[in-house]
Amino acid sequence: MENALFESTLTSLPLVQKGKVRDIYAVDDDHFLIVTTDRLSAFDVVLPDPVPEKGAILTALSNFWFDKTASLITNHLAPVTLEDVLPDAAERAQVEGRAIVVRKLRPLPIEAVARGYLIGSGWKDYQQSGALCGITLPPDLRQAEKLSEPCFTPATKAAVGDHDENIDFATTCDLIGRERAEHVRDLTLRIYAEAAEYALARGIIIADTKFEFGLDDNDQLVLIDEVLTSDSSRFWPADEYQVGISPPSFDKQFVRDYLETLSWDKTPPGPHLPADILRKTADKYREALTRLTA
Repeated sequence: MENALFESTLTSLPLVQKGKVRDIYAVDDDHFLIVTTDRLSAFDVVLPDPVPEKGAILTALSNFWFDKTASLITNHLAPVTLEDVLPDAAERAQVEGRAIVVRKLRPLPIEAVARGYLIGSGWKDYQQSGALCGITLPPDLRQAEKLSEPCFTPATKAAVGDHDENIDFATTCDLIGRERAEHVRDLTLRIYAEAAEYALARGIIIADTKFEFGLDDNDQLVLIDEVLTSDSSRFWPADEYQVGISPPSFDKQFVRDYLETLSWDKTPPGPHLPADILRKTADKYREALTRLTA
């Protein structure tokens, strides 16, 4: 498919890891090159068809938020250019606009999730237990209802093909220590609050989002991975939001809705996607970028 990169094929750097969306290459002892491809996963299965320009859109949006949150926390971006690590112009062209050079850090074994609205796995947890990752909520809340205050609802990191698992704060403390868990929680909620306010002024509700953090050589927290993208967040158009339904979103909802109409059992291999579904998905990703960064 034109303008789509399903997987990168760099030969001048060793491939370290291929994730659902990102290919990671070793640059030297201190740096990685992260390439965000156009791969798309749904229900934790990587689908066979890429979404054109998705990786470039995610990279641009994440870099925007890295810059915007720099006063709150340092991030993993390194002051090294793509030309520095890929001097060959032909090879560089393959990943231009979708590759970043980052510092090597020690990632924490959790995903730091902030939820401002009751949706997704949080809604399912609430229906079963009346709580959200161990946080008791008022009764009779409805799907997509705004919470009285955002909640920190961490999850374990799953390997490719596995499902993340929501955990409570006590388990988070067991995994990374209470002091660090409190720091991660406070940072997560602060970044989310500031981003949600910014986005709402541009017509987007950030219903929830997930962050990842790492530690540098001085054991200081660093923001890593991606930040406030359509892959790591639920973006809803504010003018279409209503309680009681799952609102439309600026992400792969077209793909999820299409897959739910199939007899696919949600295990690999994933089915091929029609061109119009891929096009509509790309348009939604692009619209989120335009609204938030214009």
